[in-house]
Amino acid sequence: MKFNVEEAIVYSEKGKIEEWVHLFLNSEGDNFAFSEGLKLQKRYWLGPIIYDLDKINRCCGPEKDIKFHEPYENWENRIKRMEDLIKQGWEMAPLIVNHDKGYLEINDGNHRHEALKRAGINKFWVIFWDSEDENNLIQLSKEKYYE
Repeated sequence: MKFNVEEAIVYSEKGKIEEWVHLFLNSEGDNFAFSEGLKLQKRYWLGPIIYDLDKINRCCGPEKDIKFHEPYENWENRIKRMEDLIKQGWEMAPLIVNHDKGYLEINDGNHRHEALKRAGINKFWVIFWDSEDENNLIQLSKEKYYE
């Protein structure tokens, strides 16, 4: 598997985006705990769609008050490596974002998000999930952007 946007779109078109998310998280995404947490209840899915990076919020980073703190030096080293990969044409996975009562939080892809923004990329592919109701994702689907 390639775990890139193109592959995620193929899975989505077949109604299997949730399957792709778990395959990604349990391999290249290296986020087993998140995958297991998603399996605890029914989730609703949207995407991948191109979305404005400024409208979604990181939950990981070097900031003191962030949910998942990462030491500044570690954060910067990972971001710089990803920026280099972006310049080389890296076909990265979409970001995975939780929609919770209108708040959009990145659950997987915080480092990719930051590297994209630093590379001057303002919109990128996102897979959204919601635990409440699939109708909560309808507005997001109307806000999608095409380049």
